[in-house]
Amino acid sequence: MVPIILCSLLLASVGTAELEGHFDLAKCRYALGMQDRTIPDKDLSASSSWSDSTAAKYSRLDTSDGDGAWCPAGPVYPNDAEFLEVDLRRLHFLTLVGTQGRHAGGHGKEFARAYRLHYSRDRRRWLTWRDRWGNEVISGNVNTNEVVLKDLGPPIIARYIRFYPRADRVMSVCLRVELYGCLWRDGLQSYTAPMGQVMPLQPEPVYLNDSTYDGLSISKLQFGGLGQLADGVVGLDDFTRTKELRVWPGYDYIGWKNDSFSMGYVEMEFEFDCLRTFTYMKVHCNNMHTRGVSIFRQVDCRFKQNLETAWDPELVTHLLAVDVKDPSARSVTVPLEGRLGHFLQCHFYFSNEWMLFSEIAFLSEVVEDPSLTGTSRWPPVVPPQPSGRGAAAPSVQEDLGSTLHGEPRPTSNLTRQDLEVQGNPKTSQPVAKDDNSNTSILIGCLVAIILLLLVVIFLILWRQYWKKILGKAQRRISDDDLTVHLSVPGDTIVINNTMGSQRHSSRYERIQSGETEYQEPNRARMKLPDLPHGTENSACSSDYMEPDSSGALAPVPNNVPHYAEADIINLQGVTGGNTYAVPAVAVDALAAKDVALAEFPRGRLRFKEKLGEGQFGEVHLCEVESPQDLLNLEFPFNVRKGRPLLVAVKILRSDATKNARNDFLKEVKIMSRLKDPNIVRLLGVCVRDDPLCMITEYMENGDLNQFLSAHELEAKTGGSASDAPTISYPTLIHVAAQIASGMKFLASLNFVHRDLATRNCLVGEGFTIKIADFGMSRNLYSGDYYRIQGRAVLPIRWMAWECILMGKFTTASDVWAFGVTLWEVLMLCQEQPYSQLTDEQVIENAGQFFRDQGEQVYLSRPPACPLALYEVMLRCWARDAKDRPLFQHLHRFLNEDALNMVLG
Repeated sequence: MVPIILCSLLLASVGTAELEGHFDLAKCRYALGMQDRTIPDKDLSASSSWSDSTAAKYSRLDTSDGDGAWCPAGPVYPNDAEFLEVDLRRLHFLTLVGTQGRHAGGHGKEFARAYRLHYSRDRRRWLTWRDRWGNEVISGNVNTNEVVLKDLGPPIIARYIRFYPRADRVMSVCLRVELYGCLWRDGLQSYTAPMGQVMPLQPEPVYLNDSTYDGLSISKLQFGGLGQLADGVVGLDDFTRTKELRVWPGYDYIGWKNDSFSMGYVEMEFEFDCLRTFTYMKVHCNNMHTRGVSIFRQVDCRFKQNLETAWDPELVTHLLAVDVKDPSARSVTVPLEGRLGHFLQCHFYFSNEWMLFSEIAFLSEVVEDPSLTGTSRWPPVVPPQPSGRGAAAPSVQEDLGSTLHGEPRPTSNLTRQDLEVQGNPKTSQPVAKDDNSNTSILIGCLVAIILLLLVVIFLILWRQYWKKILGKAQRRISDDDLTVHLSVPGDTIVINNTMGSQRHSSRYERIQSGETEYQEPNRARMKLPDLPHGTENSACSSDYMEPDSSGALAPVPNNVPHYAEADIINLQGVTGGNTYAVPAVAVDALAAKDVALAEFPRGRLRFKEKLGEGQFGEVHLCEVESPQDLLNLEFPFNVRKGRPLLVAVKILRSDATKNARNDFLKEVKIMSRLKDPNIVRLLGVCVRDDPLCMITEYMENGDLNQFLSAHELEAKTGGSASDAPTISYPTLIHVAAQIASGMKFLASLNFVHRDLATRNCLVGEGFTIKIADFGMSRNLYSGDYYRIQGRAVLPIRWMAWECILMGKFTTASDVWAFGVTLWEVLMLCQEQPYSQLTDEQVIENAGQFFRDQGEQVYLSRPPACPLALYEVMLRCWARDAKDRPLFQHLHRFLNEDALNMVLG
């Protein structure tokens, strides 16, 4: 008897492992057939095309048939009405899309810089894809030949996909595409459920809403769509933590509170693509009973075959024994006994104060025999567990998975047909059990018992090993991880197809600081000058976070004691450049105040030069004639009478997204409060009409990088060997001291600049320096930014190692960048930092700083730089953030000690 039971357990465990391991988001990334023509021409259509040679059938990735791509007949600006449609014939789970422009052997020059996706499951109702923060515009291509792959988060479940190319002006666009994913075997078309609720935890509430649901909502009920219960992402044991960065606590789960449901259960309905027979349902539940969360104690399910028929009164009931010891999340298997239905309704009964689900999946088979549509039962399929209707114990899979693994496994979308293929090459026949020989069964069971014991021993040892590793307070990242993992604010991959080769695009992932803390550094290998020490602003321990555009995060209380505990708002700026990372509490405070900025008369701006551009806007250099006449504008400096005033004008394009517009207005509020002699100041705005503009001061000598590179260092004897203008060493120290002063002001507000460099400093009369923020938008400095996977650009040569490896931007990382900026100043910007290293070697050097084995490379000492000043730079590049000096100390040192050293 025991061998038979153990054999059953083993078979169940093998079946569960195959089942749960089948649907892996990381593996559901197969090309669906545009490039290899698995998708036929008849399934491709478009709103229009230039000609027959640019029709929809020529929209295949990496092919050059016809004239090389699909090209709409008219311009896509400003209506964005032209589209390319792909019919996948069946529901698919889409995780990735790829786009390419028209190359045509080098003769093409059309591509789409951005696009939107619409999708449909039935072609009657079209939905707009949005990312997890509500953005619907996807960045596209930057040239005609490179393939840009965009991860879809959340993924799309659909049969029909439409690509809508976008443009910011009247121009021609062409497109080639590919779709990546896998077949949606569940057949689930929509589910209906009550809206998720908010759990009032401290220090911040947990939002358990279905934020990616694409259906309709009415009276606290969501219906007609799919969302987070079908996105393939299984929640963690601790529901307040999430797998996706930059989202609110509880994101992976949908939750309901017991006292909100008078009947004691949550009712959910599921609609499928056709009539099916159901083997079982798997529900991934949270069981963190210390927070009042438990799996459901009972579930009742009933079926109906079409909309016209009534619900079958015969229920399938499944009882569970609630585990109050193990708080880990788990997948609960509910047998559905081969029942027949097109619609399924289930009641999940509470066993505690809260019930949280992260994923629901089904094992079912399409009914192909029309004679069965009049019956309510299907010949029973062998279920994955021995539990029958009304069983009082949890499923075998659930218990075995909890015992062996101790953590939730990915849910499955494997159909009965797949299981039959695995067991028998005749897919049309059910799996049969051979009972001809009891001896063979006994031998097989004994072998199975031995294998099972070996597996259990191995898993126990494996878990103990990893508990020992993960239990350390601070663990190191492996050398291999440091060479391939790079923390980046984007999910775009670029593949270069020139000459048939591929650009290196290493796999990357975000390293969450909460999971990977770096170790304390070894003692310094060199004696550094004694600078005053103080407790660094707590911003040094704060993780940079993207804003939550969905508004699901509750506002941070105004009495937040530490910046490290506050969210940070990242304003990308109209040009896509890195502006200041600002504490959310500061933005809340700014929002409560009126911005007393006068409306700037647009007619007084005279265009001189385009400084840069980005996805949503541009920066222009303009002149203002007779600025003294504008009495209602408070200029930060005196302007000579009759001399025009130079200003930088940031313009937001009229077709910018709502999020970009909101960011623009937030940036106005922030800039209006930055009143410091060494920070570029906001002079006025144009917000009554589109396009929105903000006018900031611009210094007549341009940016510091270009200014210094045109100078030579003044010799001690005076003058220069060439005709180039000269600059003295004390003046360079004075320049650096002003940068430190401006950064000291930003640090006092807990603002993190994230892109401090000489290109982002402007030079005025008398070597006045002001810190700006739009250097990234200028093509002149594109070589200073490392393009990660085609979209994200990072100034890695100025970034601290923790910024590169961990995405950790703080005041201390600004200090690191200041050390590099000081090096630039003393080198007169004649050389790029780490010019002897490639971009990849710079990233590897960041790994050497992390490992701290004495193999990291530092910037060399500039010529004529006093040793004590170079040692200050080395202090800025200390491995541990708390060992780096404060800006107030750097400012004092450069204003007093360094200047005395040079003059002495």
